[in-house]
Amino acid sequence: MAQHNEIGRIGEDVACETLRKRGHRIISRNYRKKYGEIDIISHERGKLYFWEVKSVSYETHREKSKSVPYETYRPEENVHHKKLLRLSRVIQEYLVSYETKGDWEFGVLVVYLDIENKRAKVRTISNIVIGA
Repeated sequence: MAQHNEIGRIGEDVACETLRKRGHRIISRNYRKKYGEIDIISHERGKLYFWEVKSVSYETHREKSKSVPYETYRPEENVHHKKLLRLSRVIQEYLVSYETKGDWEFGVLVVYLDIENKRAKVRTISNIVIGA
């Protein structure tokens, strides 16, 4: 497995564990359609959550970009307009396919990994408006 794929998998595992600790029940991971993928779908207090996970490791960042401090790197900036449109389409298909009624929300979980010291920091960006 390529290193970036491994970082992504670890980041998603950390994100799921964080959500569980916050009271979420994980419904699905890597819900795929031909035009996109939702990393995590969870449920908490009667509300459905769709999550995009963006992960970065201290070690990989250090190798690739010595000029940008790790603490200021913002992986969520990779969730650009076109990606949001694709994610919106996947979410809408999920809602229709499962005849889902009620409230739902889209958010991004940013996971900063320190593989060497086995630590992670998760930042949540919630209630993002998509599809407009």
